[in-house]
Amino acid sequence: MTAMASPEAPTNADESMEMSNFLPLASAAQQPYVSELLSFTLDRLHKEPELLRVDAERIRRQMQEVAVGNYRAFIAAADALLEIRQEVSSIDKHLESLIAEIPKLTSGCTEFVESAEHILEKRKMNQTLLANQSTLLDLLEIPQLMDTCVRNGNYDEALDLEAFVAKFTTMHPKIPVIQALAAEVRQTTQSLLAQLLLKLRSNIQLPECLRIIGYLRRIGVFSEYEMRLQFLRCREAWLSGLLDDLDQRNPYDYLKGMVNCHRMHLFDVVNQYRAIFADDTSESEENYDGGLLFDWAMHQITSHLKTLKVMLPKITEGGSLSNILDQCMYCAMGLGWVGLDFRGLLPPLFEEAVLNLFSKNMSTAVENFQLVLDSHRWVPLPAVGFPAHSFGDESHDDITPPSSLMEHPPLAVFINGVAAAMNELRPCAPISLKHVLAQELVKGLQAVSDSLLRYNTTRMLKDNESALFLKLCQAFIEVTFPHCATCFGRCYPGGAALIAEAKNLFDGINRLLATSPSRVLPKPVPNAEPKNNAAENGAVENGVVHNNIEQTESGGVGENKERSVSPEKEVKTESEDTPKSPVS
Repeated sequence: MTAMASPEAPTNADESMEMSNFLPLASAAQQPYVSELLSFTLDRLHKEPELLRVDAERIRRQMQEVAVGNYRAFIAAADALLEIRQEVSSIDKHLESLIAEIPKLTSGCTEFVESAEHILEKRKMNQTLLANQSTLLDLLEIPQLMDTCVRNGNYDEALDLEAFVAKFTTMHPKIPVIQALAAEVRQTTQSLLAQLLLKLRSNIQLPECLRIIGYLRRIGVFSEYEMRLQFLRCREAWLSGLLDDLDQRNPYDYLKGMVNCHRMHLFDVVNQYRAIFADDTSESEENYDGGLLFDWAMHQITSHLKTLKVMLPKITEGGSLSNILDQCMYCAMGLGWVGLDFRGLLPPLFEEAVLNLFSKNMSTAVENFQLVLDSHRWVPLPAVGFPAHSFGDESHDDITPPSSLMEHPPLAVFINGVAAAMNELRPCAPISLKHVLAQELVKGLQAVSDSLLRYNTTRMLKDNESALFLKLCQAFIEVTFPHCATCFGRCYPGGAALIAEAKNLFDGINRLLATSPSRVLPKPVPNAEPKNNAAENGAVENGVVHNNIEQTESGGVGENKERSVSPEKEVKTESEDTPKSPVS
C-alpha cells in the first residue's frame, strides 16, 4: 500500500489545495491552516478538535493571566480611547467651523494685501515727497512769488513764472496740485493784466507804452485788434480823467485847459499808436486795424467840437473868444502833423458864438436904453457942443463918442452898450458875419427908433419936455446913428456903408422932426473945450452920474477902441483887447 500510495500522494495534495480553494470560510489569513488540515490524516483530523480546545483553553488562561497582570493598561487604554473619541468629535466640530471661516479669512487676507500695497505706495510717495521737498516748496511758492513781482513792478519775472507754470501744466495735466497751482497763477495774471491796463490810463510816454504792450502780448489775453482797441480805450479814459479834473464853472479856463490837453496829449497818443502798432496788410491781416485809429480820432475831434459848441455861448467876453480861437487854431495846426487838422470846422462854431454875444450885447443896450428912457426926467442939462460926423469918416483915428450925448442920458446909455458890443466884437470879428452883424446893429437902432416913436405916442409931454425929446430924437439921427456906423466901420472895412444904407428905416423919426412945430435945433460947437470942461458938465440926474469921457488908444492896424459914455461909470479898456485878424 505504501508503494501504491506514493504515486498517489501528489494527487491527494493537489486535490486538497483545490478543495481549500473552494471552501467559502477560508480567508486569506486562514489559507495556510486550511492547507495544513487537508494534509492531515483522518486520525489526525479526529484529534484536531481536542487539540484545538486544549490550545484554546491554554490561550484563554494566558489571556486571563495577561489581563489580570495588565488590567491597569487596559483600563488606561479604554479611558484613552474614550477621550480620543471625544477629542476627535471636538476636532471635527472645530474643523467644520474652520472650514466655514476660511472664506472670510481669504477675503481678509486679500484686503490686507491690498491695504498693504496701498500703504507701500503711500510710503513710496512720502519718501519721494521727502526727497523732493525743496523743489515742491519752490513750486508751491510760485503764486506768492508772482504776486510779489506784480506788486513790485517786476513784470518780466512775473511773466516768466506764468510761462513756466503753463508749460508745467501742459506736461502734467492730470495732477490736482498742478491744476490748483495753475488756477492761482491765472488769478495773479488777471491782477497783472488789471495793473498793466491801469498804467495805460496814466500819464506815460512812448517807451513805457511799448513795454506795457509787450507785456500784454506775452500774456496773450487779447488778439491784435482787441489790443489796439484796449490801448485806445485806456488812453481815452486817461484823457477823460484830465478833462474831468478841469473846473467847468469857468468856461474860459475850462476850454483853455481842454484845448491844451488835446493839443499836447492827443498828438502823443496818435504817435504812440502808430509807433507801437504796424498797419501792414501785406504780411498778416491781423496787423490791420480797419480804420480803428481814424474812428477813434474822429470821435475825439467830434467830442472836442461838441464841447466847444456847448461852452462857447457861456463866454461873455470877445477877448476870451479870441484867445480860445487862437488856442484852437494852434491845436488844430499841431494835430495837422498827424492828419487831424480840424481848423476848417472851427469858424461855424465861433461865428455862432460871436453872433450870440453881439446879439446879447445889443439886446442889453436896447433894454438899458428903454429903462433909462422910461425913467428919464425931461429937464434941460448944460449944453455941450459936438463935432459933425459923416458916415464915410472911417479913416479918422479918433472915434470918441460925441460929448453932446451927455445931454441925453438914454442915448449915452445906448452908445455905451453899442461901444461895449463893438469892443467885444473887435478881438474876434468873423468876415462872414459882416452883413449879419450889420443887420443886428441896424435891428438895435431900429428898436431904439421904434421905442422913441412909441414913447412920443404914449406919453403926454409939455412944451419944454417935447422940445427936449425932439432934441434927443435929432441927436439920435445926427449923432448916435453916424457914430454907430463909424464904430462898425472900424470893426469891418466898409461896414459904415452897410449901416448907412439902413437910414431910411428911421423915416418915422425924420417925419416927427419935420412935422413938429416946436422943433429946436442945437447948434454945433467946435470940439475944442478943455478936458476939465467935461468934468464940469458932469451932473447927477435921475440918480445917474454923468462922468467925463476917458479916451484910450488901441494898438494894431492904426485903429482905436470905441469910446463909451457911461452915465454910471467909465468904460476902461484892458490891455489885452488888441485888434485881432478876422476869421477867414
